[in-house]
Amino acid sequence: MAGKIPEHVIEQIRSQSDIVDVISDYMQLTKRGRNYFGLCPFHGEQTPSFSVSQEKQIFHCFGCGAGGNSITFVMDIEHIPFPDALVKLSQRAGIPLEVELSSDQQKESNPFSKKEQQMREAHAFAVEFYHHILMNTEDGEPALNYLLERGFTREQIETHQIGWAMPNWDTLSMLLERKGFDLEEMAEGGLIIPKESDGSYFDRFRGRIMFPIRDENGKTIAFSGRILNTDGDDAKYLNSPETPIFHKSHVLYNLDKARASIRKTRQVILMEGFIDVLAANRAGVYNAVATMGTSLTAQHITKLKRLVQQVTVCYDGDNAGFEAAKRAAQMLHDEQLKVEVSVLPDKLDPDEYIRINGVEVFKDQIIEKPHAYIAFMMMHAKRGKNFQFENDTLQYIQEVLETLKGNTSPTERDLYIRQIAADTNISPEAISAQLRKLTADTVKEQKRSQVVLQTPQSELVKQERKRDATDRAESLLLAHMLHDVNVVNKVLKNGNNEPFIHEEFLAVFVRLVGFYEEYEMADFHRFVEVLNDAELRKIVMEAAYIDRDPEHGDAEITDCLKQIEKRRLELQREQLIHDQNEAIKMFESRKALEIAQKIMDINRKIKMGN
Repeated sequence: MAGKIPEHVIEQIRSQSDIVDVISDYMQLTKRGRNYFGLCPFHGEQTPSFSVSQEKQIFHCFGCGAGGNSITFVMDIEHIPFPDALVKLSQRAGIPLEVELSSDQQKESNPFSKKEQQMREAHAFAVEFYHHILMNTEDGEPALNYLLERGFTREQIETHQIGWAMPNWDTLSMLLERKGFDLEEMAEGGLIIPKESDGSYFDRFRGRIMFPIRDENGKTIAFSGRILNTDGDDAKYLNSPETPIFHKSHVLYNLDKARASIRKTRQVILMEGFIDVLAANRAGVYNAVATMGTSLTAQHITKLKRLVQQVTVCYDGDNAGFEAAKRAAQMLHDEQLKVEVSVLPDKLDPDEYIRINGVEVFKDQIIEKPHAYIAFMMMHAKRGKNFQFENDTLQYIQEVLETLKGNTSPTERDLYIRQIAADTNISPEAISAQLRKLTADTVKEQKRSQVVLQTPQSELVKQERKRDATDRAESLLLAHMLHDVNVVNKVLKNGNNEPFIHEEFLAVFVRLVGFYEEYEMADFHRFVEVLNDAELRKIVMEAAYIDRDPEHGDAEITDCLKQIEKRRLELQREQLIHDQNEAIKMFESRKALEIAQKIMDINRKIKMGN
């Protein structure tokens, strides 16, 4: 459907897209009282300040001010324009809707630069091309047979759009040029490589099975290519380089497809590689994600914390995998996540284990029976140590107690102290005394750190502008205006064209007046959808979140207008006092007396208003 989307269709999509259900597709929400809370996806935070009101069908972050409804949330979280968000939600709700964006609309609403958009479009084209070669040509048959022999199903190949890159040097390069893509940009995007000799280009991926790497919104941003024949000198896997659209420290493979299962199971399985995730999928484990050739990062953890409170780490069973699992588990535990670790035997990776032992054994013995965080840390600390030697014994005790001194319950501490004692033949009393000393030393160190940080933290607090009575009055007045067009009309009829003091509220008011001229009926959901300014949208949603008193609405509005007018007069008085002091300095007595009279008039008005 080209052109403007009918208002009744927009309302139908919005009404059938419950905001709690929509947002829960992207992050974890917990109900507290009337509202739901979670970690804001629009800024980093440790304590949930992101609130969702199912009653009002809106969200608001008390930390960064972000807010909106189900449609604007999808717009913001996926960085897509209003029509695209409607299409996505219409598909989710089962409402037929097709929207054809004009080139101007695409240009205005696209959050990516033109170059980044071209890179994304080229990757989407490459996915289709590689997948077509694999599934529909003789050239792709050897690769397809290899995948089927390895346990991949046709359904999985289709779902993940796995493909085949021809062994020719410039097959994709020629196609991209024919499609009108800038080859220099395509090289920057990682699909092709320039020749040093003559400036021409050749394909980065040749003769490889192509696995698309998608962002959390399902858009391909990179590839990993696997060779069929591992006898040569070529690397087994070749990944896209870092590009303007692909930053591996931010990407969790399969997050887009795993999100629904993660939401259902309330946990995520974290793996080392995408092949392991695909193997886990074949075993019926659909809540698995993987880092892309890099260690777990703070950015990865931020994404996970928005979705779950429980993570199971399932890395390779070799020494490198064991060490990587320890680092990942520690990082996750430090971020207050519940961590468990599934340990693979015989130095196997998940893909190898599944092929050897089968999918049921993998699910039952590995995924369903993980080790608790502390139990795994004890297992790790015990590796390579001989308790016949004093140094090994002392080092083992120290490593485990460093873990225990954190967030553990008395029961857990007692359980693990008994295990340490059994392992080392050291008395539980001695181990407990050592743990108390470690804990006391940690508390002292934390106090020293707090003293060091106290000054800059207090300065930051001072920089935040405190909300006063006028701020609250403006927000409450705007709340009434958002719910009742008559409030706006009444204010304008009284000759008050600037009912707000702060510029941002005035900017919202001007746009609201224009909105009511077109829409006539109060509908703050629709208003916030057409409001392009993200900062003004925060003002609107903060006001929409306020609890009004409809039964005493007129009294509330009158009180708000009085408070705002009082503040306006106070600001005028402050300016007049400044002018009066300047006149006195310049020995302009007559002017100073005139200003004094004006100050008296304002004081009288303020007193009468109260």
